[in-house]
Amino acid sequence: MNDFCLPAQTHMGYAHLNTANLPRSLSFYADKMGFQQISHEGDTVTLSADGHTPHILLTEHPTWKPKPSRSTGLYHVAIRLPSRATLARTFKRLVSFHYPFGGFSDHMVSEALYLNDPDGNGLELYYDRPRDEWKYVGNQVQMSLGPLDVEKLLREADDTPWTAIDPATDIGHVHLHIADLEQAKAFYADLLGFEVSVDWTGQGVIFVAAGGYHHHIGLNIWAGQQRQPPETLGLRSFSINVPDADTLNQLCERLHAAAVEVEEQADHSLLLHDPVGNALLLVNNH
Repeated sequence: MNDFCLPAQTHMGYAHLNTANLPRSLSFYADKMGFQQISHEGDTVTLSADGHTPHILLTEHPTWKPKPSRSTGLYHVAIRLPSRATLARTFKRLVSFHYPFGGFSDHMVSEALYLNDPDGNGLELYYDRPRDEWKYVGNQVQMSLGPLDVEKLLREADDTPWTAIDPATDIGHVHLHIADLEQAKAFYADLLGFEVSVDWTGQGVIFVAAGGYHHHIGLNIWAGQQRQPPETLGLRSFSINVPDADTLNQLCERLHAAAVEVEEQADHSLLLHDPVGNALLLVNNH
């Protein structure tokens, strides 16, 4: 039994991705998807849905290669739209550019579209159904991999002129390729204090979350155990926002007690790495 659980208000912050071509990435995330550029420092651009909250960071490395498909690292970053209507509008927008999609699914708790960005970084676009419609068995959220009626979703997009992605859009979760489920559970659940919300160990995947959410982090072993090589594209880091300084302090103490290397950043966030090297920052923005 875990003696520490993250507060229910814990949520994802931003995803920081490596790109081989910054103008190409901006053409996708800003021009097509409708994120706003809020800063450009050196080779890094910060994008936001609402004009002030960082959601997507992009750092350019022109000589880096795509992440090998058979390696740990990013599976997808999940961009959460606030409603089915806003998901439909964003879907219609990308379809108007003939942008390719890789899959579509009804997960019971959400409806999701899957695609890759121009560097091959995996993305999910989704919206959540109301929580009172979710089903639980114990503390496990019931999810599925059902088909999505794509044509019906597209028909629900209205015809008002496109201006930008909905400002209530955020990063809902991050899904990672890892090497060992028990090792990942020990890190994300037992140490960091997420709860296992979906246990599909038999299918090689578990989800962890705070506050009864379906998942803030997905963890699967589908890509094998090889670590992502250096100087390859993919996920640079992601951030987790905790609601108070006391929680951040407790996490710092727990990490030090577990001999996990932690770097305190200038903004007092904590930079650390999971067992396969995925970088995450624990942040208190309040």
